Amino acid sequence: MSSEQNPQSRKRLSREQRRSQLLEVAREIVRLEGTDALSLGQLAQQSGVTKPVVYDHFVSRNGLLVALYHEYDARQSAMLDALLASCEPTLTDRARVIAAAYIDCVISQGREIPGVSAALTGSPEMEALKNQCEAPFLDKCRLALAPFAPSGDIAAAGLRVLVGAADALSQAAANGALEPEQARQELQATIVDMVLRQ
Repeated sequence: MSSEQNPQSRKRLSREQRRSQLLEVAREIVRLEGTDALSLGQLAQQSGVTKPVVYDHFVSRNGLLVALYHEYDARQSAMLDALLASCEPTLTDRARVIAAAYIDCVISQGREIPGVSAALTGSPEMEALKNQCEAPFLDKCRLALAPFAPSGDIAAAGLRVLVGAADALSQAAANGALEPEQARQELQATIVDMVLRQ
């Protein structure tokens, strides 16, 4: 029977397409069942592939969690780039779009990324991952905000204030402790104050 006649035959996915499919299924597992339910075996079963296929892409559960985090970081980075490119070149507007990009991206992920981060906590992968993902974000923020700082630059301590406030406010908005707009406004004000203290 040819593949055209056999409704059960499936098109073979490229390596990149398969990886995308696996990550999509993994996100769905985390969204519906939580991070504890995510294993490479469970992912293989729900994706309709064998375990060796999943291991070939991610090697370990931590490898899968790292891949999910990288995917989230890429979305957050793209959102920030787009917003910065379209905003007015003022401190208020740049602080507003940085706050919106950070908070809206965290909210859009629901419990996925906090669960992934928690599952990686204490692992060597998490420390490397945080450094790898934070550095480009901080560089973008520094470039966007430095022209408005009295010193002409943003110190590392100021950038840490930005990240700390962004993490706390976005998590509060994601879990319903704060309204998203309230979190965005508070983060925007914190960023403006931090820049003017530089």
